Amino acid sequence: MDLDLLVQRFQKKDIKAYEQLYAMYAENITGVIHTIVRDEQLAQEICQDVFLKIWDKADSYNSSKGRFFTWILNIARNAAIDKLRSKSYKKNKQNLYTDNFVGTLEDSMEDDSRPDTSILKKLLKGLKGKCVSVIEMLYFKGYTQKEVAQELSIPLGTVKTRNRDCIGKLRKNMTLLHGH
Repeated sequence: MDLDLLVQRFQKKDIKAYEQLYAMYAENITGVIHTIVRDEQLAQEICQDVFLKIWDKADSYNSSKGRFFTWILNIARNAAIDKLRSKSYKKNKQNLYTDNFVGTLEDSMEDDSRPDTSILKKLLKGLKGKCVSVIEMLYFKGYTQKEVAQELSIPLGTVKTRNRDCIGKLRKNMTLLHGH
């Protein structure tokens, strides 16, 4: 079937054309979304949302501005990035990461024979909780310094100072570890 004709039918709200386009593109679109959000179920949910969005905005597609797949891809990419930036996503990720992080630390306190947690414990030795939370948000969750400031309700300058100081302490701890 001719893609241009299929897209024209889709733009006229032909459900069969929509289903064909979904069958053609959903797997690839989900894959692209997955590379951004790193969560298969979430990627599938966002893909569903994307296809609902393109159905609603079908008339806004203009073939002279690019390929149909590229149009869907841009909508999908934006939807995935919007999800990453959403507060609910960050909260959920923060809770998951914090639970794992705390669990790892607790395990390492009980069992020093496991080298990975033992090293982690030594690296974090002497770092205050505020350092751990700033490093966690900036480096593990992808927050910007401005977002960290908002999330922790502290001035941006404080975030920058803590980041610099905390990374300096981590480097010092790494040097001490490698020195032995």
